[in-house]
Amino acid sequence: MNIKTYPHPRYVTKNAQGQPNGWLVPIFNVHESPVAPAQFPQQVYLTVVAPGQVKGPHLHLSRWGLFTCIKGDARIIVRTEAGYEEHLTGESHGFATVQVPAGIPAALQNIGREEAYILNMPAPAWRPDAQDEHDVSFADYDFTWPRTS
Repeated sequence: MNIKTYPHPRYVTKNAQGQPNGWLVPIFNVHESPVAPAQFPQQVYLTVVAPGQVKGPHLHLSRWGLFTCIKGDARIIVRTEAGYEEHLTGESHGFATVQVPAGIPAALQNIGREEAYILNMPAPAWRPDAQDEHDVSFADYDFTWPRTS
């Protein structure tokens, strides 16, 4: 199963006088999404990862994840049948969204010097009566960042 990464354009916004006043990055649009309808987000939440820290790894057997770092930089590490894969997201990486299918364990790592704000837009949504988070080990994975070689 392939892990998909979707880049997002950054658009300058303007005030009523036509002067730039900021920018926006569309993260998900049901009319433009390459995501299959069965994996459309059913929940959106923010997880914050401290500099250099790792959340997970976790395995979800029924939940798909759509991860987009909206502040700072992060890498999403997944373990597939072919081995480990790293997918970058965040300010320095086009605010890419990384889609992690159910059944693929993943870890989130902050690779920056400030807190990383990561949106997760899973499907199906989390419910307290339907736990689907299983701890797994990435003991043979080197989380060192940046890579020295």
